[in-house]
Amino acid sequence: MSLSFHKQLIISIVLATLVVLTRSQHFAILHHLPGASWAVFFLAGVYIKSRWGLTAFLSLVFLLDFSYYWSGVYSACFTPAYASLWMAGRWYAKQHELNFSSLILLGSAVLVGTFSCELLSSGGYYLFSGQFEPNFSEFASRLVQYYPHSLFSMAFYVTLAALIHGVIAAIQRHKYRSLGFSKISL
Repeated sequence: MSLSFHKQLIISIVLATLVVLTRSQHFAILHHLPGASWAVFFLAGVYIKSRWGLTAFLSLVFLLDFSYYWSGVYSACFTPAYASLWMAGRWYAKQHELNFSSLILLGSAVLVGTFSCELLSSGGYYLFSGQFEPNFSEFASRLVQYYPHSLFSMAFYVTLAALIHGVIAAIQRHKYRSLGFSKISL
């Protein structure tokens, strides 16, 4: 998928705004929406070419979490496991074609990326927080408990993004065909 720098910048601003609006409940304006951070990292991987996009979004969530901590509220969780979501998004971007069969690859990338991030972030917290006496069966039960919620949040935002992407592509396809062009790249 090849997007101009201008389009990538607009998408970055929209994704960053979504993180700020839904990150935990501290500054969140949209209280009833699930947190978008995981989906934002996946979508940034899909749409933002540069690795600096990953660095920028990691910095954003770190700064948000740091500001929450200093304001006396600490329940957010910065994790480098977000990079697994970004990598899953990058993988999908390389496979993407504007057709329905691409949705199977998108779903696979979301499942694998979400599971990897859940495994790394929950596993890291479970093993290194000092809150638990690590054993595999307890960790597995926690993974089974928390993964569906993470997957639901991802599916919600990625489905929304895919619908928006499809609508924009259809509008552009119609516009270009009406101008006499036969091929479009989005």
